[in-house]
Amino acid sequence: MERVPTEHVPVPPLAGLRPANTGNPPIGPLVKPPAPVLAPQIIGARGLAKTYPNGQAVFAGVDLDIRADQRVALIGSNGAGKSTLLKCLIGLLPSTHGEITTLGERFLAAPNAAQLTRLRRQIGFVFQNHGLVGRQSVLTNVIQGKLGLPGSWRAWHHALARQEWREEAMAVLAEVRLADKASARADQLSGGQAQRVAIARALIRRPRLLIADEPAASLDPAVGRDIMRIFSELARDHGITLVYTTHDMQHALDYSDRIVALKDGKVHFDRPTTRVSLRDMDGVFHG
Repeated sequence: MERVPTEHVPVPPLAGLRPANTGNPPIGPLVKPPAPVLAPQIIGARGLAKTYPNGQAVFAGVDLDIRADQRVALIGSNGAGKSTLLKCLIGLLPSTHGEITTLGERFLAAPNAAQLTRLRRQIGFVFQNHGLVGRQSVLTNVIQGKLGLPGSWRAWHHALARQEWREEAMAVLAEVRLADKASARADQLSGGQAQRVAIARALIRRPRLLIADEPAASLDPAVGRDIMRIFSELARDHGITLVYTTHDMQHALDYSDRIVALKDGKVHFDRPTTRVSLRDMDGVFHG
């Protein structure tokens, strides 16, 4: 009988049976890479605006999302509203429009009394005017950073304070290189030393958020750079979110991870510091 040639057609394997081993590795299912995990939000603002009672608008339409461990420089020329914005974000000034969420506390114009108490317990403050009590010792001034916390009546003077508070105060003074000045009166300090004491006073609260409003503005350039370096390094080392205002372009570039620029009542730009040039900065102040 004559054989008729036939074409070989592969037969698919039956259900439940494995295909023959061809020597090639099996192709697995496509797996999406895990989504990046965002750090917890520290400050969030949506559509924030501030207008003074006389009708003068300070800023409008401000959106911000600041995450844990960031070091953020808020820049702008004099009168741009950076200090006002900073105070609105932490509830020290009421906003006119918009929504704010800071350290988990959500509010519209201003936080209520309970929210403001909780916020202040988690925030360290340093302003251009350091606000030390001149006739008190450096140690007492640092321990007074505990005021407003539970049992804080003992923080009025180092002699009343708990032993662990005195130890904490000496530890943070060491971090700002002023442990040898603990017994000195605050009014005997130089401007730079007084600002370092103010930093120590803020750190003893163990804050989640450190706010600094023009902390180096009244200091000479070399001392100002030293203060900003201390701020930046201690915030990074302690895992504290730092937000500071400055009109010094180099301070913004050297000591932050992110720069938010205000101009003409708006956010002019909001970028990682590595993507900001001196030309960009010059446009904020002089463009």
